[in-house]
Amino acid sequence: MTLAPRIVLVHRRTEYAELLDRHATRGQAEFFLSSRGRSITEVKQRHDELEASLALVSRSLPEDTRQARVERSDLDRYAFAPEDIVVIVGQDGLVANVAKYLTGQPVIGIDPEPGRNAGVLVTHAASDAADLIAATIAARAVVHPRSMVRATLDDGQTLVALNELYFGDEGHQSSRYVVTVPGGDTERQSSSGVIVATGTGSTGWAASIATDRALESILPPADSEVLSWYIREAWPSRSTGRTLTSGLLASGDQLQFVVESDSLVTFGDGIEGDYLAVGWGQRLTVELSDRRLNLVQ
Repeated sequence: MTLAPRIVLVHRRTEYAELLDRHATRGQAEFFLSSRGRSITEVKQRHDELEASLALVSRSLPEDTRQARVERSDLDRYAFAPEDIVVIVGQDGLVANVAKYLTGQPVIGIDPEPGRNAGVLVTHAASDAADLIAATIAARAVVHPRSMVRATLDDGQTLVALNELYFGDEGHQSSRYVVTVPGGDTERQSSSGVIVATGTGSTGWAASIATDRALESILPPADSEVLSWYIREAWPSRSTGRTLTSGLLASGDQLQFVVESDSLVTFGDGIEGDYLAVGWGQRLTVELSDRRLNLVQ
């Protein structure tokens, strides 16, 4: 028997809730903020807007609908089921945080603060959630797959990301490695790290690098099946070069790195605490992931 879909509401803990946890009372939290030139009114308003959006989505569903609610801090311990429909209420970055824990479940992005968020991935109002969920269950919703990037170590460990992967020194200092690009060219390099971005991530970190180098033409569009990559600040010397510093990765293409530093890392979507440690002599392969974020439009 096929299980009925479960609606999983995902959100971040608000700044207001964290302030109350830390300072015990609203008055103490207000004093803390005022000492830093901030007002608690705006913080509380943002909290209320998020809670109102979560409540509206929950109330608008049929009474017999299975629901769950998950905070961002619990994502690494939460087991998403194949039949889940994931409703993310928050900022665009929260979608990236959730994406790597999913295996094809449809995702609906709800913006609780229209006009404040960029609204690239969270494109819907809370009032639209019920209709979007119904359309998703009935397979009538328009779903746009978004590519993801995958890093694989030679010991089998993997990490995926929706926006971009960083590979290099954890402090963004000098990283030494040998890079092999599609086509087989290799180069020993010393740089401040490597960025490999998806189309979804092409408006973020990658865009900053591409703009500085007048490489905007290689930034893939949001729905692209192509990745772009950039070596940051490659240092030319007698033993290191800087000729292989940017390019594209299509399906089947790989970037490979053999580490010549004591300890490097790779992490995704700016979450430095969730990383793979890459030691001397290890090989890291970066490529298009076979997983996709299925974003409901």
